[in-house]
Amino acid sequence: MAINLQKGQTIDLRKNDKGEDVYDLSEVTIGLGWDVRKKQTGFLGKLIGGKEEDYDLDAIAFLLDANGKVADLGKTAKANNGRDVNLYQGDIIFFNSMKHPSGNIWLTGDNRTGAGDGDDEQIIVKLNSLDQKYQKIVFLVCIYQGKANNQNFSMVENAFIRAVDSKGREITKYSLSGDSSLSNMCSLVFAEAYRKDGGWKFRAIGDPYQTDNFVDILKNYIN
Repeated sequence: MAINLQKGQTIDLRKNDKGEDVYDLSEVTIGLGWDVRKKQTGFLGKLIGGKEEDYDLDAIAFLLDANGKVADLGKTAKANNGRDVNLYQGDIIFFNSMKHPSGNIWLTGDNRTGAGDGDDEQIIVKLNSLDQKYQKIVFLVCIYQGKANNQNFSMVENAFIRAVDSKGREITKYSLSGDSSLSNMCSLVFAEAYRKDGGWKFRAIGDPYQTDNFVDILKNYIN
């Protein structure tokens, strides 16, 4: 049975809630889900009119070294048209860099609406295959162009992050429903997985940020 985490709570990803070594970390799915708060209906809703805008929430992961930093930001070069071209991707997984060079962590796709049941975006990681130089993975989610569209996490419901092992067994889940305290917040550091005593632990964080650009948060993890 999966463990429902509270903010700041940590669990061992190798064990179930009985302390048994049962989970297979050869491939772990970190799933993010959310629903947009339904627009008001009835007379007032009709009076206001208009279509509810889609919310594009992006799942992002930072791979950190022993110093808690992203050591490799990738490398770009200028093309003839003056635009930046990626020569190789670094230790950041996001919509424009969906697969790590090692092949051990990747983003499955970019959901721009939050529609449907279950996970809206997934980051899959082969924890047991990651190089030892990676000591921690930080998972966050940002509302793309949230400020420009006047969107924030107080308008998002049923937001969650969960970890599922390679056999489809849900290890843990951390839920964060939209509330007024998240007003004007367009990004959330949801959780982190980190090495401990030869295994991996998972900690629920839930720290909100006003920015809708993950690069602003990334600055906390670079030298």
